[in-house]
Amino acid sequence: MEPIPSQMTVVGISKPGGPEVLLPETRDVPKPGPGEILVKVAAAGVNRPDVAQRSGSYPPPPGASDLPGLEIAGEVVALGDGASRHKLGDKVMSLVAGGGYAEYCIAQDAQAMKVPAAYSMIEAGATPETLMTVWHNVFERGGLQPGETLLVHGGSSGIGTMAIQLAVALGSKVITTVGSQDKADACLKLGASRAINYKTEDFVAAVKEATGGKGVEVILDMVGGDYIERNYDAAAMDGRIVQIAFLGGAKSNVNFVKLMTKRLHHTGSTLRPRSNADKAAMVAAIEAKVLPLLEQGRIKPLIDGTFALRDAADAHRRMETSQHIGKIVLTV
Repeated sequence: MEPIPSQMTVVGISKPGGPEVLLPETRDVPKPGPGEILVKVAAAGVNRPDVAQRSGSYPPPPGASDLPGLEIAGEVVALGDGASRHKLGDKVMSLVAGGGYAEYCIAQDAQAMKVPAAYSMIEAGATPETLMTVWHNVFERGGLQPGETLLVHGGSSGIGTMAIQLAVALGSKVITTVGSQDKADACLKLGASRAINYKTEDFVAAVKEATGGKGVEVILDMVGGDYIERNYDAAAMDGRIVQIAFLGGAKSNVNFVKLMTKRLHHTGSTLRPRSNADKAAMVAAIEAKVLPLLEQGRIKPLIDGTFALRDAADAHRRMETSQHIGKIVLTV
């Protein structure tokens, strides 16, 4: 193993603003503390929260790195006290609270997972944030069961493409909303039974038609806004709506009588501020129930494109076009 340098290249946020504020800089390589590992980063996923942090609307939680980047894959090069799940030289992928846009990144030992044999390092770098978001919100909070139907808004996003694959692999049916035919084609290829173009179709009517008037049992929504009441209309009796973002606005005028008459559950969560213990519990559940599917190559992130670490600004520009299908990844 090569010696660990004292300094590294990172991409920091020079000030809140557009993609141009993402600039390379030199920083000291961090040292892992108790229960932590140091990972030499090979790939780092780009996610919407990174864009929000760059714009100044999503500050990192206390104690987290001020660098963007919530998921990484790479090689373990140093161990903190008590870190025993992984050893030096292991190839791992991990959710991190920040710091992924760098040559080296600290990860919690309990949150790192081995890179599946069927995965490239780029695929591994595109997996932890979306996998954990989908697992926790669709299955733990939403309680999706085999035979039920899941509606995923934004099905061609990184989270959407992961949700489609995981739900289908575990025995559920998936309907999704998209904004173009190429995005619809991608979702259908991944296993969705119906892809609704929200620009030309009413998703509530299309859902009712696809389910024989019943509606869907679980809805994963990152839009919010006027989708909130429409989700209530599209949901089945005792349906569960799980909110993970508000790209269409965090406020809406909603008739909440529907919440009672249909016995709906409307919940939501954010992943980044959750405790290390909570995230470790999610990882343990994923390793037991989902990792075998990844090892077999049955579930893989859909990669839209890759950018060199120094070109992180271009990666953000690509994401902000909303034309991407699947994940955008930085290579280091």
